[in-house]
Amino acid sequence: MTLNVHLNANANNVRVGVVGLGYVGLPLAVEFGKRYPTIGFDINGERVAELLAGRDSSLEVEPDDLRGATHLSYTESAAEIADCNVYIVTVPTPIDAHKSPDLGPLESASRMLGGVIAPGDVVVYESTVYPGATEEVCVPLIEQVSGLRYNHDFYVGYSPERINPGDKEHRLTTIKKVTSGSTPETASFVDALYRSIITAGTHLASSIRVAEAAKVIENTQRDVNIALINELALIFNRLGLDTQEVLEAAGSKWNFLPFRPGLVGGHCIGVDPYYLTHKAQAIGYHPEIILAGRRLNDSMGAYVVKQVIKLMTHRGCLSSGSRVLILGLTFKENCPDLRNTRVVDIVAEFKEYGIVCDVHDPWVNPDAARHEYGIELIDEPAPGTYDAVILAVAHRQFSDLGVARIRGFGKPKAVLYDVKQLFPKDQVDGRL
Repeated sequence: MTLNVHLNANANNVRVGVVGLGYVGLPLAVEFGKRYPTIGFDINGERVAELLAGRDSSLEVEPDDLRGATHLSYTESAAEIADCNVYIVTVPTPIDAHKSPDLGPLESASRMLGGVIAPGDVVVYESTVYPGATEEVCVPLIEQVSGLRYNHDFYVGYSPERINPGDKEHRLTTIKKVTSGSTPETASFVDALYRSIITAGTHLASSIRVAEAAKVIENTQRDVNIALINELALIFNRLGLDTQEVLEAAGSKWNFLPFRPGLVGGHCIGVDPYYLTHKAQAIGYHPEIILAGRRLNDSMGAYVVKQVIKLMTHRGCLSSGSRVLILGLTFKENCPDLRNTRVVDIVAEFKEYGIVCDVHDPWVNPDAARHEYGIELIDEPAPGTYDAVILAVAHRQFSDLGVARIRGFGKPKAVLYDVKQLFPKDQVDGRL
């Protein structure tokens, strides 16, 4: 049996179902929905309802773009996507409490598709996984539920997501897309499908495993590079050197890479390396550099707290009743994305010292902060209240406030610590 779908001049036979409408799935559904009949599916009824009302709480897609996807509809019913012939899976692939891959959402999506897929259909996975996961984990579940045979009755592609939340310059259509397929015909189809919406073009990998590996090392490389800079920051602090000054001096050379120290969270950089190391250990290899980088990056929240405590001690503002204000909770600036934010490490570490933290973030839905991390956000910090203020995320609102107003949240001797190097070093008391 061959594919029952192909691209032609009118593309009348392509019907796309996007499974998962988060930061990755929604932009994808919108772009496909401008050209092809497309249904966006999500198990979260509230998410579907807001999209039906023309709102996107992730702020990744503008209302005009939502309206411009004239062929796009939304549903929380699996039965309503059964008429599609191309399914694209964009569900989360997080890690569990033991830092092992949590494939639960991916497995659930695969079982669900096994119940709706028809002979000749194509399933494309975009979720980040270790090399081999698509064909070793997902495909058998589809076969088991559907009774169909892989590469005989249905076909699979893999095109890893490259969404950068909050980035208004590098968008879905302007980032080159890696594609792959389980047969040469499938690979050609998947590549042509994405080329029809990605203006930056595509890179057709030779196999699904190559495409999976390419994705997982993209962020592993960044993670290791940031770990190096974080370690340099620890060294320079002991030497009495300002890390930012050193990096600016080194950056005057044309081939010095512009990484900066900081908290490493988010849906990719703080997660993807664990998928690769999991697979490496499964085949008998213990990664050294990758895991060392992960340990160092995961320790930076505790390091920040140690530095702030030291400054508070020197200022004489550390006591059993000390209060700390943390500005920012998201994993990066100017977006509401809370996934795997490492700001929570700072909150937890202060709690170990018995110090109460208030957290303020104008980008975050308070219900989301409460649900994900049990953190109650404050609306507006009260002036003159805190013994230390930590600028944890470089939101533009904090930049607009300026140092004087931010210092005003603290008491006269309060410490101002700048995790993100947003302000000049002579205007703060400490920074990474």
